[in-house]
Amino acid sequence: MNDWMNNPAMKNIDPIKLELIKTAASKTSGKSGKELAPIMMALISGANKQGIRFTPEEMTLILDILKDGKSKEEREQIDRTINMTSSLFRKHNGK
Repeated sequence: MNDWMNNPAMKNIDPIKLELIKTAASKTSGKSGKELAPIMMALISGANKQGIRFTPEEMTLILDILKDGKSKEEREQIDRTINMTSSLFRKHNGK
């Protein structure tokens, strides 16, 4: 389950971001696609409040972690949820 920790891309991530990702991974373990949305929103908004911004590459990596072991339908649900939340954050962060 934690094979993602061995991903070479993880070695280049800021340790603070890595802790947030680990927390999100533990909170999302065993959750369905629909249950992931509030967890992702909390992760991103919590990071934003701390002045932490995830790059698009980091977000892709996080999503790949969340989708690991999920069914095709759940992966599609995650993608839909992320597309929706991404547009909300773009509106919120657009200055």
